[in-house]
Amino acid sequence: MAFHIHPLERKWLYAASAAIAIFLASILLTALFGGIHPPGHMEIIDSARLHLDGEFMEDKLGVRTEPDGSVRVTLVAARYGFFPREIQVPAGTPITFRIASADVLHGMHAPMTNLSTMVVPGYVSTVTTAFPKPGEYPMLCNEFCGMGHDHMWSKMTVVSKESWTLAHPSAGR
Repeated sequence: MAFHIHPLERKWLYAASAAIAIFLASILLTALFGGIHPPGHMEIIDSARLHLDGEFMEDKLGVRTEPDGSVRVTLVAARYGFFPREIQVPAGTPITFRIASADVLHGMHAPMTNLSTMVVPGYVSTVTTAFPKPGEYPMLCNEFCGMGHDHMWSKMTVVSKESWTLAHPSAGR
């Protein structure tokens, strides 16, 4: 049985195939040379052992001032909350958030700021940002993570740099 394809249909078939090939090649090249990767630059972690050792142990979570004056926040996202539940950070200071998921896919978003990231189980999500002015911000999960997703939030208080320095006299020294 022979197929007959009209010449105009054949031209459209070639054009559509070429468009698909160009589209797939651009995705592949962008992924290879554009640095597209999971959050945290592919830093892998065993989600089942988060609480047993390393920086995500319960007593190591929270806010810490680095020797260069920057601030590092270590959080764990788990059903249905971010731990620790409340943090305080200084305004106008580079703050690096390191977040790991203990269970399923989560997202972390602080409305009215540029803090937003996906928290993928098995990876460490790293985001560095600075908050220009003091205030209180909720940190919400923006990925549906289960029936308690609506209640997954934490509180972040951004204080003035002066207040931070008074409360943490060794910060940046």
